[in-house]
Amino acid sequence: MTAVTAVAVAQDTFGVFGTTATLLVTEASALPAARRLADAELAAVDLACSRFRADSELSALNAADGATIGISELFAELLGEALRAARLTDGAVDPTCGRALAELGYDRDFGLLEPARAVTPGPASPAAASAVPGWRSVRLDTGPPRASLAGGAQLDLGATAKARAADRCAEAIAGQLGCGVLVSLGGDIAVAGPAPAGGWRIRVTDDHAAGPDAAGQTVAITSGGLATSSTTVRAWSQDGRRMHHIVDPATGQPARSCWRTVSVAAGNCTDANTASTAAIVRGAAAVAWLEDLSLPARLVRADGSVEVTAGWPDGPGPAPPASAPGT
Repeated sequence: MTAVTAVAVAQDTFGVFGTTATLLVTEASALPAARRLADAELAAVDLACSRFRADSELSALNAADGATIGISELFAELLGEALRAARLTDGAVDPTCGRALAELGYDRDFGLLEPARAVTPGPASPAAASAVPGWRSVRLDTGPPRASLAGGAQLDLGATAKARAADRCAEAIAGQLGCGVLVSLGGDIAVAGPAPAGGWRIRVTDDHAAGPDAAGQTVAITSGGLATSSTTVRAWSQDGRRMHHIVDPATGQPARSCWRTVSVAAGNCTDANTASTAAIVRGAAAVAWLEDLSLPARLVRADGSVEVTAGWPDGPGPAPPASAPGT
């Protein structure tokens, strides 16, 4: 994943969504207010679309048995982003993977799952492999906001909602407090407002919790977002097989990709994470796809060899600071 190695005046680290959040601001006096804004945004997103809360709007829609129900403006926005991601990736990122993930064992908070032990995902049996219902089975109306699911579809917005939450937090903090801000939610990074001198320095690694000395590369961004998708960290064991959270919608199984990690920079974190997730699913074809979209990316194979696209820097990049966070 990506490990934030950014320099800022003030920093806060806390747990959210079963992962680690890092909040950096360029004015120390703004940190308490920035944390309050972030907490409010994250709580609202969790209530809207957590798959593990019985009281979330997503759980209500999944349980509606195809009926149309009213939803909040926030949930409509998050669901709309998920459908946009599916459309832009030709279905490689699909929000109807909820049932597939549950059947693979990801049916509770990640911290409660059995840690992965096998090296690679085992082959899916023909009976187990089946495509997810598909994003076109989701109906979303915006005035007033309401939604329904067809064909037994069950939602999981993990590929986009956390990234959109990072964007929302950064936008709210910069807009209301006027400072520069970096928000990292488990490696999904959004920045807004004036950047520090030299930009926000980020250590791109397999694991967002890794320190500045972890194997990887340091890059600097001044705007937009950066996200890393990986098959190596959010993984668990089920029936002796190693599972990971990036599902190939064509099979309903963990994507069997030539890439172990893909990092992408884009105009916002949501687009970056959409592209990095799609690249894992697309496999070798992802390089040409990212080049066509002019998206800078760093793709790491299982053996550690690296390929970059669209101007992503070669080499180690600028030296990380002595103390820094990561994606």
